[in-house]
Amino acid sequence: MSSKTGKSFYTHERLRSAYWSLRRNLPWLFTFEQYAELEIPNTTNALDGSFSDLKNKLRNHNGLSLERKKRFIDGFFKA
Repeated sequence: MSSKTGKSFYTHERLRSAYWSLRRNLPWLFTFEQYAELEIPNTTNALDGSFSDLKNKLRNHNGLSLERKKRFIDGFFKA
């Protein structure tokens, strides 16, 4: 505990955060193995590629209003 502020701190805060994240999310980490018949991919690589493509296309149309952006995104994922 810090004598100046009275707050406690952890030496390895990022490690503690990672540990608790794993503990909290462990039931969902290997869902793709539990439901093999659904053919769930074990990575999000395909999604990441879709989002980067969407971001590039939105960047080229940066003057769109919020409503038009929503329609653009909706159409992008329906195509």
